[in-house]
Amino acid sequence: MDHPHVIVLFGATGDLARRKLLPGLLRLFEAGLLRDARIIGTSLEELDTERFVKFARDACEEFGKGDLTDARWDRFAPMLTYVPQSSGPETLAETVSWAEAQLATAVGIIATDIRRLHYLSVPPKAALDVIRQLDEAGLVERSRIIMEKPFGTDLVSAKLLNDRVHQVFDESQVFRIDHFLGKEAAQNILAFRFANGLFEPIWNRNFIDHVQIDVPEMLGLEGRTAFYESTGAYRDMVVTHLMQVLAFMAMEPPTSLAPGPISDEKNKVFRSMRPLEPSNVVRGQYAGYRGKEAVADDSDTETFIALKVEIDNWRWAGVPFFLRTGKKMAEGARIISIAFKEPPLTMFPAGSNAGTHGPDHLTFDLADQSKMSLSFYGKRPGPGMKLEKLSMQFATNETDSSSSVLEAYERLIYDAMRGDHTLFTTADGVETLWEKSQPLLDDPPPVRTYSAGSWGPNAIHQLIAPHAWRLPFERSWREKPR
Repeated sequence: MDHPHVIVLFGATGDLARRKLLPGLLRLFEAGLLRDARIIGTSLEELDTERFVKFARDACEEFGKGDLTDARWDRFAPMLTYVPQSSGPETLAETVSWAEAQLATAVGIIATDIRRLHYLSVPPKAALDVIRQLDEAGLVERSRIIMEKPFGTDLVSAKLLNDRVHQVFDESQVFRIDHFLGKEAAQNILAFRFANGLFEPIWNRNFIDHVQIDVPEMLGLEGRTAFYESTGAYRDMVVTHLMQVLAFMAMEPPTSLAPGPISDEKNKVFRSMRPLEPSNVVRGQYAGYRGKEAVADDSDTETFIALKVEIDNWRWAGVPFFLRTGKKMAEGARIISIAFKEPPLTMFPAGSNAGTHGPDHLTFDLADQSKMSLSFYGKRPGPGMKLEKLSMQFATNETDSSSSVLEAYERLIYDAMRGDHTLFTTADGVETLWEKSQPLLDDPPPVRTYSAGSWGPNAIHQLIAPHAWRLPFERSWREKPR
């Protein structure tokens, strides 16, 4: 940490805070990355600090890592304070000032050297109310804010949201979070591409046939249908997550790994995208979604979406990017799969199996413990020329430093405290994506029903033809030997 921090966690008793944020703050503290800090929780719940501390401990015991002993907790608990939203902006401001004074005394600095981080773990409709409250409380100076998705629902709403945010906060103070980009695997794409002379020369249309970004989920929408009816799979997952991963895959080498150059290159990718035509999109809805709480019997909301994205620039012209995500699917996974162009294979005899298992693939698994796999043809030992598909695999959990991996939210909170925008989205990037989405939003194709536990509507195969979806895998990841 460059400076001591007071962290104000709005929505501190919500599901995200319970599952990710409070356990994540504990992990950062124990990793030595959150030493000089105080955490103020606030929400609609009428709690006092003692009850909030118990809530936080229960959350860390259920969702944190390792056995949470009294000794572990007693070092972290004094950092926590709670103030209910009903107390108003003045009380919140007084609590922040008190925490800053306490922290300044403990560290031996003046209070104006302390930074503030406001995490808005609230529904999108409540975000502007929180920003207004921060303005009224005088808590904008020395502050940064983390905002949760979605960032608007179309171009008009995104511009309006950004304009209202910028009336209070400068863009440099705003961190629009995308937890996909906080994963080690997503960051490993940058290292893999730009630190290795082996792959960057072939990372283009001359060698790559197509790319798949596939994020199926087994979970349904129990308890979230009201939220989902106003968003759907495209707004919830594609604009905010899959497109951001696509930008990491497709961007040109930045002049440096500083936040500015990386954001510039990502935004160039978005500007180079062709507008999304409805004919290149398949929307689906799992059987049984209609009729649930807050869902109309004739709901047109998609719980599944697959689309083809085309990038009109020198590197990627003619290379399709296929994106897929959905609820209640056959497996839960988060992969990027790059299919390389196939050689002519004319020298191999009939029956050699050359080319029968599809193209060579480079696959990234975006799990917290990231994995990579490179598949290729090799000769099967024995007489004759028989080929088989082989693979070289790497997993973070096989390295000596695997225990140092931060989860996505932990990494992104830490980056926001340091003022590092590298893994966050910008106002310009968000607005460009909504602009490219407008043809799809204006004329969405009809939703097609698919069975729970499947891979989506059958039309996805026509969308990707003559290629095939990489999931389900034709081979499994190797497990680390015990």
